[in-house]
Amino acid sequence: MKPLPLSKRPVDIALIVFFCVNLFFITYIVDVEQLVIADADHFQYPLWPPAKMVDLVHWYGHNFDPVLIARPAWWRATIWIDSIFFGPFYAFAIYAYWTGKNWIRFASIVWASVMLTNVSIILFEEMVGEHATPHLGRVLLSNAAWVIFPIIVMYRMWRSVYPFSAAGRRV
Repeated sequence: MKPLPLSKRPVDIALIVFFCVNLFFITYIVDVEQLVIADADHFQYPLWPPAKMVDLVHWYGHNFDPVLIARPAWWRATIWIDSIFFGPFYAFAIYAYWTGKNWIRFASIVWASVMLTNVSIILFEEMVGEHATPHLGRVLLSNAAWVIFPIIVMYRMWRSVYPFSAAGRRV
């Protein structure tokens, strides 16, 4: 089935923007910082990400998100999942959603499922864990997109084997 033009798929435009933010900022700047700097209080600036981005991540962690600074093993595991699996997914998803390629459907459902699982674990820690945030409202708001967009993707891709065509369009 022929895909609808992207201009007729506003939800896909929003998803592409979300995937771009994740690919170019979250996964390969924010997350890489947490992989290359083991201790946010004692470190040397790495080659990547840029020092200003490292400072931004540390400022946010020190002021609002203690688990980001603590970096327990389970947290780093979610970061590795993001860097190894989600990063490439975002690159493929940007292309597939832009051009209306149905082959991204299954990977989108898998991504949404794993993302919702990871974010649920992270938010549980943020609420009641050892490194719970004293700024829960701000942290929940700053993480809301990683709950909302996976739900949209799951809903969108679950409904039709041709999600980008007129026959599969219900969102």
